[in-house]
Amino acid sequence: MSELDSARSATTDGLTVSPSLDTVLESAQVPAQYAVLDRRVLGICGLALGIGVAAGFIAQLLIGLIQFITNLAFFQRYSLADLSPADNHLGLVVILVPVVGGLLVGFMARYGSKAIRGHGIPEAMEQVLTNQSRIPARLTFLKPASAAIAIGTGGPFGAEGPIIATGGALGSLVGQIVRTTPAERKTLLSAGAAAGMAATFGSPVAAVLLAVELLLFEFRPRSIIPVALASAAATGVRMLFLGVAPAFDMPGVIHPSAAALGIYILLGALMGVVAVTVTRSVYYIEDLFERLPVHWMWWPALGSLVVGVVGYFAPRTLGVGYENITDILSDNLPLKAVIFLCVMKFISWSVSLGSGTSGGTLAPLFTIGGGLGAVLGAWAVWLLPEAGVDVRIAALVGMAALFAGASRALLASAVFAFETTLQPLGLLPLLGGCAASYLISCLLMRNSIMTEKIARRGIHTPAEYVADVLEQVLVGQICSRGAVSLRADDKLAAVRAWLASGAAGTTHQGFPVLDAQEVLIGVLTRRDLVSSSEADGLCIRDLVRRLPKYVYDDCTVRQAADHMVNHGIGRLPVVSRARPHRVVGMVTRSNILSVYRLRVEEAMAEAPTIRLRVPRLGRRPVNRRPTDSAA
Repeated sequence: MSELDSARSATTDGLTVSPSLDTVLESAQVPAQYAVLDRRVLGICGLALGIGVAAGFIAQLLIGLIQFITNLAFFQRYSLADLSPADNHLGLVVILVPVVGGLLVGFMARYGSKAIRGHGIPEAMEQVLTNQSRIPARLTFLKPASAAIAIGTGGPFGAEGPIIATGGALGSLVGQIVRTTPAERKTLLSAGAAAGMAATFGSPVAAVLLAVELLLFEFRPRSIIPVALASAAATGVRMLFLGVAPAFDMPGVIHPSAAALGIYILLGALMGVVAVTVTRSVYYIEDLFERLPVHWMWWPALGSLVVGVVGYFAPRTLGVGYENITDILSDNLPLKAVIFLCVMKFISWSVSLGSGTSGGTLAPLFTIGGGLGAVLGAWAVWLLPEAGVDVRIAALVGMAALFAGASRALLASAVFAFETTLQPLGLLPLLGGCAASYLISCLLMRNSIMTEKIARRGIHTPAEYVADVLEQVLVGQICSRGAVSLRADDKLAAVRAWLASGAAGTTHQGFPVLDAQEVLIGVLTRRDLVSSSEADGLCIRDLVRRLPKYVYDDCTVRQAADHMVNHGIGRLPVVSRARPHRVVGMVTRSNILSVYRLRVEEAMAEAPTIRLRVPRLGRRPVNRRPTDSAA
């Protein structure tokens, strides 16, 4: 018995009865009503809260592991004390410490997982875009372990990158253990990554924005709410260990004047140029390593050799270096020391990251950007003392603007700088500086430091999040009215003859089938009618094998398109919700594609529709009498 026959008949106490037409129509499938949220979101929120708490504790464990390795490698003692590698007394031996760490990371990458190489976020983006957010489970353990070794032995990276990558791997792992959709798994991955950032810096809002701009590639309540809950939970765990003090303690700053604001925006634009230079330099160094005649397993050790040499001359470049950011933002370092630190940190970080070791980008970019901002701010004070430029705000803007230009995370960068310093007077300069950097970076560089690696592998990363044009148009606005239909009682031979005649309407590829009361009972395609081996004496209704799939005229085109994809069909009858038994039109794939003309038209410049008439200033018109000659 066919699907349609099953719906037409029902058995009650052994008797076969014919249900009403409404029962048949209710059995047919129509697009589900759109809902912003549903009950599944509650389950995802619960999982995200658990991931956020777990990421908070993982962050503290990883920081503790880095401190333990730092104490062991540079001070030869078993301790969790928060000491900087810059305070070591190893002399020339300090050059070998990062090399040992590089050898261990290379060994773990070759025999554990190659995915531990890099700073984590591009790798997470790749899994989101190409592998339905499935990150191998072993990375949940290998990434933090390798990063702790690399950073603990002097690698010039912050702990936040590996923690973000570990949180994302944890979220993906949970999404693979529990029954989820790919979209929900992406949300859990993003929740874990955002929780990792929030647990490191105590910046939950910036963490959510970073997830939106770099991982979610969307702005929907069903994804943002779980990510926000995970970030809040991870920040709560951080507060249990570290309290509520900002990550970078910064003294109060002065209110920026209009002239100072303009200088901060100009500074941001300069940082956009620096962001492009830094990004291209990192990948240029990476390309140089690709040309080496040795296996990539040894590259981290070679890069760490540079880290050790630089660390011998500039000990402050070793390790996470969060204290460097605090000193720069507080204007505690002499200008020459800041310049020296920026140059040496860039050399150490770019070579080490280009070698493929396990590290991050946030803290190094913050250090370099903050230092350059402080230097440019000091020059502005010297050149324009009356402008009221604050060197500390200049450093803050430089820190955030460099990251905004390099990563293309505009809002996350500005909010991050505020949340980690709690300086509200810096918000306006931050917004202007980060926007200027973002603008210059987009004009000068196609990809960001986060997307260049995966772009080279042929993976396109979304850079714009716009409203779906299919969600803004209703089916009734694009469907073809007056659909050519077939009568259920017509003979197949007569219909075939009509199709062969080439009359009006015979070129259509799909025909709704109506009964004597003009009620839809199914849809037949031209192939069903022409290529079928059924006898000519059959009625059209005998060829209908399944219930009709249709769409209401007040449904969105997105719902119609999803309905077509779900059932593998290329056309849908359109009915009115007030009269669901009557067909008012047909919607096809070509109708749906026509909606995109709206997006094309929105990108086309139009001629001015309002013309302004500016009156001429000067002589007033003088009424003159006609002269005799004129007359």
